Amino acid sequence: MGPCFGRVFTPVTKVGLLDKNEDIIPLRPWEIGTPAGRDDARDFSRRPVEQISFDRRELSVILGVYGTRVAEGEWRDYALDFGRDKAVFSIFRRTSEQPLYRIVKEPALARRQGAYAVIAQGGLIMKRGHDLAQVLRVLTKSPRLTAI
Repeated sequence: MGPCFGRVFTPVTKVGLLDKNEDIIPLRPWEIGTPAGRDDARDFSRRPVEQISFDRRELSVILGVYGTRVAEGEWRDYALDFGRDKAVFSIFRRTSEQPLYRIVKEPALARRQGAYAVIAQGGLIMKRGHDLAQVLRVLTKSPRLTAI
């Protein structure tokens, strides 16, 4: 039910009318100001948790590499995980398996080894760096010469 403006309600219990000597806790709808029992209008301690994510440029670079390998038939699925301290793009050969590679963005390491890393299935860090395109080169195949 919505807010009730201008209406007077008489509090009722299971037995009957409330005694005038009992304390009544005022309950207000959400739209009308502060919740019952609170003096302040806003609770600043419950700020939304900041999440690390890939921006549009980063996703474009990642999906460019991913799309070429999907076209070759090597990769079939991916997953995105956004957390408080890092963002992960996981690459799968099949949906039911563990990821073949994980592309991790961890801004806390940006001034040290670099914010981006490519991690293999066993946990081996294949490449880490500051430039995402440079880090993703470890996933691209180099052209091979073949004899005719």
